[in-house]
Amino acid sequence: MTMLEVDNIQAYYGNIHALKGVSLTIDEGEIVTLIGGNGAGKSTTLRCISGLMRPRTGSITFEDEDLEKYPPHKLISKGIAMVPEGRGIFGKLSVLENLQMGAFYRNDKDGIAQDLQKVYDLFPRLEERQKQVAGTLSGGEQQMLATARALMARPRLLLMDEPSMGLAPVLVDLIFDTIEEINKNGTTILLVEQNAHIALQIANRGYVLQTGEIVLSGSAKDLQKDPTVQKAYLGIE
Repeated sequence: MTMLEVDNIQAYYGNIHALKGVSLTIDEGEIVTLIGGNGAGKSTTLRCISGLMRPRTGSITFEDEDLEKYPPHKLISKGIAMVPEGRGIFGKLSVLENLQMGAFYRNDKDGIAQDLQKVYDLFPRLEERQKQVAGTLSGGEQQMLATARALMARPRLLLMDEPSMGLAPVLVDLIFDTIEEINKNGTTILLVEQNAHIALQIANRGYVLQTGEIVLSGSAKDLQKDPTVQKAYLGIE
């Protein structure tokens, strides 16, 4: 079943044509990755899906419902949450307060308590540091917190923008192991990631974005074997 459909969206920053007819689909239960170089339009695509930016033309539907009529904050109640590039945590609040902010639109106290324990099980470090001011966490811990905060909204679709950025390799492996675990627990994921090698290892399908256009798409396994992808994004000559 198709969960998200992006159909021929065109987006601009002033006179700069950032997205030139981007189309993609995500089926329920998948991990789909969007890879490409700096300035390719990956984050812009996520901004359009999340409502932070409006495409000039084209459409975005989630579970057959047009998202254009909803402001960004209403998408959380529709079942879409985002882990933004740069983490975007509330630095002056505690870890626990950040997680509680993720559940701001919920009023099911028992469910919130259960989900809080689930994210602590995923990220034991956050439970250890729940009273710590979030801005004093390490980069890896802040990425864990940003991911956990999004999960507290109990999303059906999780948008992730560059989760590996600035992290040590051992923490990158941990974050991506956790992404796989989140998906196995029933959350569909759209992953924007410059580290194409690891993104294609965990994804079901992928799209390659170049200067605002989708130039390749297919199963993650097929993209890993594609000579263009190997040369441009996997470092294989």
